[in-house]
Amino acid sequence: MKICVYGAGAIGGHIAGRLARGGGQVSLVARGAHLAAIQANGLTVHAHDGTHHSRPQASADPRDLGPQDAVIVTVKAPALPDVAAGIAPLLGPETAVAFVMNGIPWWYFLGQAKGQDSPHGDMRLPAVDPGGALEAAVGLARTIGGVVYSAAEVVSPGVVHSEHGNIRVILGEPDGRISDRAKAISAVLEAGGMPSPVTPDIRLEVWAKLLGNLGNGPLCVLSRRGVRDTFADPLLRDAGRRSAEEGRAIAAALGVALTEQHVARVAASNMVHKPSILQDLELGRPMEIDCLLEAPLQLARLTGTPTPQLDLLVALVKQVARAAKLYPEIG
Repeated sequence: MKICVYGAGAIGGHIAGRLARGGGQVSLVARGAHLAAIQANGLTVHAHDGTHHSRPQASADPRDLGPQDAVIVTVKAPALPDVAAGIAPLLGPETAVAFVMNGIPWWYFLGQAKGQDSPHGDMRLPAVDPGGALEAAVGLARTIGGVVYSAAEVVSPGVVHSEHGNIRVILGEPDGRISDRAKAISAVLEAGGMPSPVTPDIRLEVWAKLLGNLGNGPLCVLSRRGVRDTFADPLLRDAGRRSAEEGRAIAAALGVALTEQHVARVAASNMVHKPSILQDLELGRPMEIDCLLEAPLQLARLTGTPTPQLDLLVALVKQVARAAKLYPEIG
């Protein structure tokens, strides 16, 4: 199976390594020093089950790679306009595109019948797909949703480290089907040691992951520390729980029934890992504020869900990002 990973950073590199280990014909769209190292020396993934080395084809230009059976998009949300502009050479008539990313996805309300699955029907989300560029370039018919748990970081060009063994990629069609194309991608990932269940309710999984982003991301940005060190303060651990509870309330207003266990899992986290939004701040990269933080708050306002703590924390995160010239100034 020909699979291209579009955005081979920490998460994309880990997934690409698993796909190669699972027997996929893997290619990567990457850039900079990471790309140069992969082209010269291959891709190395250090994980709980050992060190895995592969030599995928890699390029900054999708035209070098050609049509694929599937594309897995793993870029950070601010890079999605570049994906929309560049993905066409990878798409054949039947190519599926799995968006394996954090936050509220651009397709979230698409394909849902208004008044049945969602009172908001085919509402668009300009904050995560400005101008509808992804919808035009990829389209809902090709799209598969995805959620990843990897706790990975690029430790040096061409080398990715994943912190723990509870890794997985969850795939699901926006319309709830258990499709052959999702199962085919899942099979290659699982053969490579990455559990990859296919779910009929990918939106629930989006929110289950997003609770963690809401619960620990803003607090870690403000503390400048990883999850374990931030949550070592009982007051901050309790604040993380309250943020997750507010996220759960937004999801409930949209018809997604998360459980108390989802909230408790956030509050119980002891990962040494720094959330990706903090890694981006420290490295001076665009931060995923809109898809991880602002889009959920827009949905809270849409549904009339009160989120007093998240409103405050997100406003503070924006101030931190503005001070670092990583988020637009007001007005």
